[in-house]
Amino acid sequence: MPSIEIIVSPAGQSEVQTKGFDGATCRLGSQFIERALGQTMNEQLTSEFYQAQLSSQASETECV
Repeated sequence: MPSIEIIVSPAGQSEVQTKGFDGATCRLGSQFIERALGQTMNEQLTSEFYQAQLSSQASETECV
């Protein structure tokens, strides 16, 4: 089940972590939170993001 975790540091900086999303759907899932929190300073994509891209590329190659 996909989830979104928001971590707020003692200094007031926030971090949004998505888990269980396939590929770029994590960006869609967390978009409303990121807009509410303000400017994005850094983005670190996880292996889940790239795994979905690799799977779709492999499927396209098999269909050729």
